[in-house]
Amino acid sequence: MHNSNVYKSALSVAIAGIAAVAAPSAFANDDLSNVCPNPIRMADTGIEGMGPLEDAFGPFAEAFEETTGLALEMFSLSNRTAAGTALQYDDVELVFAGPSEFVLFDRESDIEILFAIERPHYGSSFFVPADSDIETLEDLEGRRVALKDVGSTSGHIFPSQMLVDAGLDIQRDLEIIMAGDARIAALVNGDVDAMGGGNRDIDEIQAMDPDGEYRVIAKSDVLPGDPVIMRGSLDDACKTALSETLKTNADTLWNALIATDRNEDKFLNRDSSLGFDRTNADYDVVRRAYEAAGIDL
Repeated sequence: MHNSNVYKSALSVAIAGIAAVAAPSAFANDDLSNVCPNPIRMADTGIEGMGPLEDAFGPFAEAFEETTGLALEMFSLSNRTAAGTALQYDDVELVFAGPSEFVLFDRESDIEILFAIERPHYGSSFFVPADSDIETLEDLEGRRVALKDVGSTSGHIFPSQMLVDAGLDIQRDLEIIMAGDARIAALVNGDVDAMGGGNRDIDEIQAMDPDGEYRVIAKSDVLPGDPVIMRGSLDDACKTALSETLKTNADTLWNALIATDRNEDKFLNRDSSLGFDRTNADYDVVRRAYEAAGIDL
């Protein structure tokens, strides 16, 4: 193991007696261990600790083994840097990531996209109180603005690009507060004049301030979905078999993925779906956002 921060624990999944529910294909419900590593190892850049990983991906791991014959072994990672290192040194085969992580990992490792979680509401918005005199992003000059975490695709990178595209110098023309989870309270309490974040942050704003009224002054296009990354050094036969098998059994895998409370809240309640058509080039929009915002990859 090349990274001391990477810890692994296999998810032992019993599959005897489970009936296949998806249509058959050349690989579906077969044993891919003749072309793929078994077990196959997966990490998630947004979850730390084996307990939360198992809670989030237990049913998915079961469906994955049912349809591929490969045990899914989960890795707990301390941060996104550890995930990149694990990919670079072949410590994992798959990583559940976000668009920002994808473009970061793509600089350091040979990677490909297995599938993506497509979220039709996934994008960035700027929110202000309804009675604010702020009407456009240009009006944020000289104001205090809360963003999310450094590196967050919808909460930092794209809001920064939107400000730059509006003609603002994000270092000099306004005060940006990287507020993380406190960004909602900062807006509601009047500590900032505006907040940039995900489109669905309005739900959290309204939950914290049910009697308040807020406006959206700017909104981005829909962003590319969260990719599941394959390390590029996997045999081509394995990558092809995984892609075809998972695509054929997409309904089974999707239902298993959203069977847990964490994933149901994150994906199902946001009208998401499983997509198999994403390419590396789809994430050029993220690369351009980093460049426009003056943020080094």
